[in-house]
Amino acid sequence: MHNYIKFSIAGFVLIALFSFNTKKNEASFYKKEKVVFTDTLTWSLLGKIDYLKKADKVYGEIMFPVVNPKLKSLQGKEVTISGFIIPIDNKNYAISKNVFAACFFCGKSGPETLMGIQFKGDLPKLKTDQFVTLKGKFRYNDSDVEDWIYHIENAVITAGN
Repeated sequence: MHNYIKFSIAGFVLIALFSFNTKKNEASFYKKEKVVFTDTLTWSLLGKIDYLKKADKVYGEIMFPVVNPKLKSLQGKEVTISGFIIPIDNKNYAISKNVFAACFFCGKSGPETLMGIQFKGDLPKLKTDQFVTLKGKFRYNDSDVEDWIYHIENAVITAGN
């Protein structure tokens, strides 16, 4: 008999707790939708690169990148990629697969883990290791050893600003 009373009281308390609705049910004609961009270019795909030893008139024999066909098909097309901001100098940034402490310059990664950024419009103020998502036109470079292998041009920040 005592258990029956205990269960009845517990059931009544649970029903009372879950029956209160604090949300207002109002009709809304305007709904805000959050747009989420998924990366159309991944660091995994950028990492699928080979190198070919060729002669260079300035540096002698060096390794040139051999860009995979999937990336070649993206040349000049709009892409979205996320990564960490790496400042190069006062006027240039790169986006990296890794944070600054594990970036290409520190010897922990290869050059395929960075992309040079050319922003559309004014240069934004960004912080080292700030995680951002960029949208812009993809360009690869497989011939100029003084330049990045990958670039994102006319880039705009879509998240992480």
